[in-house]
Amino acid sequence: MAKYSFEFKMKVVQDYLNKKGGYRFLGNQYNLHQSIVQKWVNSYLQFGPDGLLRSRKNKVYSVQEKLNAIELYLTNEMSTREVANSIGLNNPALISAWLTKYRTNGIDGLSNAKGRPSKMPEEKKKSINKTKNVNLDKENQTTEDRIKELEQENYMQRLEIAYLKELRSLQKRKSQQKKN
Repeated sequence: MAKYSFEFKMKVVQDYLNKKGGYRFLGNQYNLHQSIVQKWVNSYLQFGPDGLLRSRKNKVYSVQEKLNAIELYLTNEMSTREVANSIGLNNPALISAWLTKYRTNGIDGLSNAKGRPSKMPEEKKKSINKTKNVNLDKENQTTEDRIKELEQENYMQRLEIAYLKELRSLQKRKSQQKKN
C-alpha cells in the first residue's frame, strides 16, 4: 500500500496551486519534507492527476532510450528532473541511476542483464561457435567430397592408433629390459 493516498496528494497539490503556501510551509503543515511536496506538484503539472498515482507496472526502457536521456542530461544544462519531464518520466532518480551505471560501466552498464551469468569462459564460447560454423560449411559440401574427407580422416586415425600401439609396445620392452 502506498504511504500517502491519492486524495491526500491532491489536497497538498491543490493547496500549493491555490497559493495557500510554498513547498516548505505546506511541508511543515502536513508534516512532509518540502522535496516531497515539490515532487508531487511537479508530477501533477507535468502529467496531470495521473502523475500522482502510483505506477503498478515496471516499464522496461531500452538501452537507446537510456542513452538518449543521458546524452540530453550531459549535453544540455538541465537537471535530472527537467530531463525526466522532457522525456516523460515521472521518476528523475532513474536518470541519476542510469548516469551512474553509464559512468562506471559505459554503455554495457545500461543493459538489463537478467539471469545467472554464464560460467563458460568466452574463449570456449568462441571455439564452440567456430566448430558450429565449420559444421555448417561441411553441410554445404557435396556428399562425394564429404565421403573422401571422412575416408582420409579415418585413415589418419588408423595410422595414429597403430603408432600409439607400437609406441606402447616399445615402452613395455624397454621397461622389461630395465627390470632384467
